[in-house]
Amino acid sequence: MSVKTVLITGTSSGIGLATAVAAARNGWHVVATMRDTGKAGALLAAAEAAGVAVEVRALDVTDPASVADCLAGLDRLDALVNNAGAGHLGTLEQEAVDDVRAVMEVNFFGVLHVTKAALPLLRAAKGRVVTVSSVGGVVGQPFNEAYCAAKFAVEGFMESLAPVAATVGVAVSVVEPGAVGSAFVSNVGGRDTVLDSAGPYTPALTAYLARTRDAFAAAQTPQDAAAPIVGLLEAERPAFRVQTSDAARAFTATKLSDGDGSAVQTMTGAWIA
Repeated sequence: MSVKTVLITGTSSGIGLATAVAAARNGWHVVATMRDTGKAGALLAAAEAAGVAVEVRALDVTDPASVADCLAGLDRLDALVNNAGAGHLGTLEQEAVDDVRAVMEVNFFGVLHVTKAALPLLRAAKGRVVTVSSVGGVVGQPFNEAYCAAKFAVEGFMESLAPVAATVGVAVSVVEPGAVGSAFVSNVGGRDTVLDSAGPYTPALTAYLARTRDAFAAAQTPQDAAAPIVGLLEAERPAFRVQTSDAARAFTATKLSDGDGSAVQTMTGAWIA
């Protein structure tokens, strides 16, 4: 049996790094991508410690030319994990619309660029797409307007794509982590700047930041969040929607009664069967 190949975006740290190592330990050939391969040290050290190897490639998900270059030379692709993304804090009155566009470019259009380019290979392999969303793709959250909008867009796009992709043998899933202790959180830039410029929203933002600090004090580890992603890579019939923790399931349950997405998929799949 030939070794299966998975391409994972955003693997320099956090969930992406943990997923790359876990998938390699499960026997996958991992193409681990990141915008700056100079930041591959942590990934390579973790892979060496686990006794596995990964192939590192440069990939800027917002640049179609970079996407094409990264995929060039891949003869086979069995799975794609869209993990690259960027957080953002702010509220509409206090920020430029261009800032919101930039968040959409990374978190939404970046997913589309990579998925579109990978689909021909995934069709040939009868493979799968796993996209890391967020509980923020289900429940809108204060001062995360742009980020949640992007993740809502990802979820709507993938939920709509899933039954169509299934007709050509490609499974589509989304993964919804809650609080995860990773560099992603510390990389949400401009906290002090946002607070300094919050104006009339300062009391609300101060309260939100205090609540967020408390939430992340009990955050899930990247390794725990990666486990359901690898599970989707290995599942014979992967669910459309998976949360990575009990806390994430409880949080999204405030909005979702169709916990694994099967009811929606059955309904929309019947529309085009």
